[in-house]
Amino acid sequence: MISLRTLFLKNVAQTSPAPLLLEIKKAKGIYLYGLDGKKYIDLIAGVSVSNVGHRNVRVLNAIRKQLAKYMHTHVYGELVMYPQVKLAQLLDNLLPYSPASVYYVNSGAEAIEGAIKLAKKYTGRTEIISFKNAYHGSTHGALSIQGAETYKTAFRPLLPDTRQIEFNNENDLQHITSRTACVVVEPIQGEAGIILPKNDFLQKLRKKCDEVGTLLVFDEIQTGIGRTGTMFAFEQLGVVPDIITLAKAFGGGMPLGAFVAPKHIMDSLKDNPALGHITTFGGHPVSCVASYESLKIILEKELHTQAIKKGNLYKELLHHPLIKEVRGLGLFIAVELGESELLFKFMEKVMQNGILTDWFLFNDHSFRITPPLTITEDEIKISVKKIIKTLNEL
Repeated sequence: MISLRTLFLKNVAQTSPAPLLLEIKKAKGIYLYGLDGKKYIDLIAGVSVSNVGHRNVRVLNAIRKQLAKYMHTHVYGELVMYPQVKLAQLLDNLLPYSPASVYYVNSGAEAIEGAIKLAKKYTGRTEIISFKNAYHGSTHGALSIQGAETYKTAFRPLLPDTRQIEFNNENDLQHITSRTACVVVEPIQGEAGIILPKNDFLQKLRKKCDEVGTLLVFDEIQTGIGRTGTMFAFEQLGVVPDIITLAKAFGGGMPLGAFVAPKHIMDSLKDNPALGHITTFGGHPVSCVASYESLKIILEKELHTQAIKKGNLYKELLHHPLIKEVRGLGLFIAVELGESELLFKFMEKVMQNGILTDWFLFNDHSFRITPPLTITEDEIKISVKKIIKTLNEL
């Protein structure tokens, strides 16, 4: 009989020459289980997706209840569906917009695509500015504003009239002009290796955008939904964007994304032309109930505020001669090892020791710690022991 692994390599499109090839039998809480029953502490969480843990009972029950009512009904934006409206109302209560208007999509890349179109439509401008070492997705528009040439060269030509500037470089803000429709920025750069803003950089960016009438778009696809210690990272950083993009943990484990803006901005997509931005499955009712329930869990259990204490515990415990730096905010952490060869040796051994982690697209000498927000202090201590054990073995 052909093994599942062989069929995976034969029939499932591959994204790299060397996938992990770990066959998963089940998942629960912070753990993934292999076919042999071995359990792995998941410090990836689907890349900041499973914030309320794998197979959260409340989320599963919400999904089951919705399945008993209806699944897909009609193309997005035509029918009034309770799951979409209730979720949008919750976001309206959480965000500083008055009122907040939510456009549902399926993924982070789609949210970025929608935000770009909205900014161009609202401002009548064409230039899009983003940042070096930023990741916003792999579709053509999102790839065009991605900040690493390695992933772009093979797919050119891409979207014209884009420019990348340096994060935390105040001098580069001069490139934002009255031609710029929007600036798209991660409030904390993720795939660069968790790089935080310095010297009030985001405040200075906000001021420059206001001066020239440019919209500021925050990509909170990784930082949002409680990961950094507040529901959205911008709440701690003192800057309110004009548009915010959400995905990953936003879906509660289901595929869901959104771009959100004040209603007067979002309304520019309604006409000239009508249906100028449309999606079939965006705001799928099953995904929306999973999202709503996961957001309620985070708020009720205060998982977002606990993330600061838990992240600080990692920083306190992660000391080893091979560790150069531990940086991040909340449970959005990078552990710097300083060299890629050492990192790849670590990655291989740490999985053998029951830890799943990952490096960053634009930083191959650091590994990520982004577990479910439900991780306990005891589980953090266990994961640190396994990491230190692996480093000792190196």
